Amino acid sequence: MFDKARKTIGIEKDAKFVEKVLILSFPTALLFLLLSSTGLVTPILAILSLASVVVFNILLLFPLTLELQKVKKYVKAMSEGQNFEEYKMSLSEKDTKEIIADINKMHSFWAQKTDILEAQTLSDTAILDSLPDPVMMIDTVGNITGANLAARNIFGKKITEKNIEKVFKSESFINSVSKVLKKESKSENLIFYINNPINQKLYAHIKQLPWVSKGKAVAVISIYDLTKSLKIEKMQSDFVANASHELRTPLSVISGFIETLQTSAKDDNDAREKFLKIMADQAEYMSLLIENLLSLSKIELNQDLAPNETIDIIELIEEASQALSIKAQAKNMNIILDLNSDIPLINADKAQIKQLIQNLTDNAIKYGLANSNIGIKVALKSESSDKQSVTIAINNKGPKIEDKDIARLTERFFRLQEHKNQNIKGNGLGLAIAKHIVIRHKGNLTVASSNIKGTTFTIYLPLVEHQI
Repeated sequence: MFDKARKTIGIEKDAKFVEKVLILSFPTALLFLLLSSTGLVTPILAILSLASVVVFNILLLFPLTLELQKVKKYVKAMSEGQNFEEYKMSLSEKDTKEIIADINKMHSFWAQKTDILEAQTLSDTAILDSLPDPVMMIDTVGNITGANLAARNIFGKKITEKNIEKVFKSESFINSVSKVLKKESKSENLIFYINNPINQKLYAHIKQLPWVSKGKAVAVISIYDLTKSLKIEKMQSDFVANASHELRTPLSVISGFIETLQTSAKDDNDAREKFLKIMADQAEYMSLLIENLLSLSKIELNQDLAPNETIDIIELIEEASQALSIKAQAKNMNIILDLNSDIPLINADKAQIKQLIQNLTDNAIKYGLANSNIGIKVALKSESSDKQSVTIAINNKGPKIEDKDIARLTERFFRLQEHKNQNIKGNGLGLAIAKHIVIRHKGNLTVASSNIKGTTFTIYLPLVEHQI
């Protein structure tokens, strides 16, 4: 009966409206029972009076209960992020109106705080992501709770799901992190080495975060890669050593001829013309040497950076063939192209691959026999069931290169003795440059030489997986 009445008037079960009415009416019922038992009031009058009190309590509690139900629904909807418009509520009680007003003020206050915090978080994230070096935040047990873009790019997008020990396999680094987490040290600085993803020498700064920091992070780790700096230093020292060594001879030749032209050959026109030509050749040699050394240094500097251009190998070969055709014709040579039209585009550094093809084609012309042809063949080679490569084979006709010399062809400044004897210009850097370009592209370079077929340089450039 009570449930049916509760449903009829729209009171929720969990509001316990009936219980509240009965509890509120209970003292009055006891009073009338006592009066009736002592004969001060008749039983009929006591029952009627109690019924009046119950009705009064119902009328008193009913609007307040209904409005509290509305307030409850409003707060619940707000907490769950649902839309429950305030204007749909018809409130008459002063207390409930004040409660709703205070709830709205509190909601506005925290919404504003949330917006400010969200904006600040986005700003902090953007600042961290703009830093070029990896930055990571860790909790009390070494789990990575946050990482900037540089860290995610180097160590993987799922780095925040790992413990620091799984990312860096270095005992000295882990020990330093442990000291900071155990509060044995406020900060630690160290240099350590890792082998993944590549051999690297790293500098790490590990520091405790203040107690006011956000989230569960208690320490921050910033990493600086010293590998590139060391490589630059080595390249600079190598450049100076190589340049000073290789430039010494042409500089001494030029100095000697200048001194001769200033003294004994001062008035000798024939000697002057001869010496000036030699000096011009030596100056050209020095210019080409410096250019090649700089090119080699630049390639080595970017050795670990994967190329990100999409290039057409066929187009580059046709351009190189056209650019070197005049030089080939000067030796009565023709460049014969054997191109496969089905060769796909590949990911590569266009400038470097163009330099690679031109270097090898230029060498083929320079060291090939006059009145012979240069052959360039492009094909698609399957190295395994899931790996394919574009192969570029450049062939010239000439004397066989011995196996012991083939093994040294890509060494810096190495030149075959017969080429020196023939006074063929060169500085021995072209194939060293070719080797480093191929290494950067994760390819391969092979050399085959015989008296019959001549010498063939073959470049293997792997296709990316989605092109297979």
